[in-house]
Amino acid sequence: MLFQPIYDEDLAQGSYLIGCQATGEAVVVDPRRDVDSFIRAAEHHELRITAVTETHIHADYQSGSRELAERTGATLYLSDEGDADWKYGFEGVKLYHGSEIEVGNVRLTAVHTPGHTPEHLSFLITDGASAEQPGFILTGDFVFVGDVGRPDLLDEAAGFVDTRFDGAKRLFASLRDHFLSLPDYVQVWPGHGAGSACGKALGAVPATTVGYERLTSWWAPLVAAGDEESFVSSLLEGQPDAPLYFARMKRTNKSGPALLGERPALQRFEPSELHSRVNEDLILIDTREAERHRADHVPGALFVPEGKKFATYGSFAVDPDADERPIVVLASDEEQAKWMRDRLSWTGIDEVIGYVTSLEGLTAGPVSTVAPDGMDDLPEAQVLDVRNANEHRAGHLPGAMQLDVSRVAFRSAQVPSDRPVVVHCQTGARAPVAAAVLRAKGWDDVRELEGSYEAWVAAGNLPEGAADEREPAAAGA
Repeated sequence: MLFQPIYDEDLAQGSYLIGCQATGEAVVVDPRRDVDSFIRAAEHHELRITAVTETHIHADYQSGSRELAERTGATLYLSDEGDADWKYGFEGVKLYHGSEIEVGNVRLTAVHTPGHTPEHLSFLITDGASAEQPGFILTGDFVFVGDVGRPDLLDEAAGFVDTRFDGAKRLFASLRDHFLSLPDYVQVWPGHGAGSACGKALGAVPATTVGYERLTSWWAPLVAAGDEESFVSSLLEGQPDAPLYFARMKRTNKSGPALLGERPALQRFEPSELHSRVNEDLILIDTREAERHRADHVPGALFVPEGKKFATYGSFAVDPDADERPIVVLASDEEQAKWMRDRLSWTGIDEVIGYVTSLEGLTAGPVSTVAPDGMDDLPEAQVLDVRNANEHRAGHLPGAMQLDVSRVAFRSAQVPSDRPVVVHCQTGARAPVAAAVLRAKGWDDVRELEGSYEAWVAAGNLPEGAADEREPAAAGA
């Protein structure tokens, strides 16, 4: 058996290529939309992809399962567990608890593990060439290293009401009946690692075992003792803000992600061609480092720095449901522009039509900033803290309004527009993304706190410790 995790740090997401080398067949579990990477991996190992499946209807990225099955001719397998609200809207072989997918001598057995979502499946993997019992389990968003999947995303991002309580109880039962009942030696390979918003305290180690989680996880003693009430309370307490683009991912992954197929060539624009078009009939994304953007910004442009969190930050800045304008990215050449286009498509942002290699003639000087010791000179300003709720609770500027960076584009109407707005995060990485969104939406006086929260504290200021100004709980996107 061949077992190859294919991990992406941007989304903190793991896909899996599993093959039988004796027959040359393979299955891919939870593929992203960059399906060429899975095809190349299979070809490298002299395997052909004959099956594609996923653990559940994903919220944090656009699934590539449908695309990969279309490209390779593989059979697509999809969960048919759960209630009517979470049935897939496109064709695939239906999977239920106990269903099996066979690729040569390798067998994947579906285990219904609801809680994170109603239809969620995990997959027990048995290498039939050497064992009769499963040695691995792909847990998707069910069990992570050191944590379990959050059950509140349907409330936070999809507009449901109080489903988190039932989800937490289902998760408790799934852990008791289908995880802790497994032998200690079974290897656990989850769908996400540290940095994902699909859990509260995900570990950075890529894999674990049932036995290790039994010994070390916060939840195992509670489940083993049958203490459902304490488990539910501990699980739901302190969950981070759910990015609101999750609602769109849930909807499109349920109905069927658009097939990208052969994508057209990207158009190269000259800066002069973008005069009067930026933030009018097209979106320009400035992808430079934050300091270069701050020093000489393009009015109306969005800011998504090129780097390891490009897809994630892109999903915070662009809402294709509300804005269907074509997108032009700043890139060094066509190859980098294609990389950016592909990355953005991971979160369903598909309208990248071209690129520009220079911003000459488009920039208008530095963005407005405020020094940490200059806040007293702006008593009328609204401080906007774009860190997550847990960071805000740990300490914040007096009178600060908390609105996670992932929510600013979707909830900008909550931000006052009749007075200066001072934006900050923890160190200054997220703040310029949010500030550019507000400027593009028409806020006249948006400033960034130099050095953000850490610099403000280092200047001797005393933070408040209560989250009195936190954004009200979301009821949907």
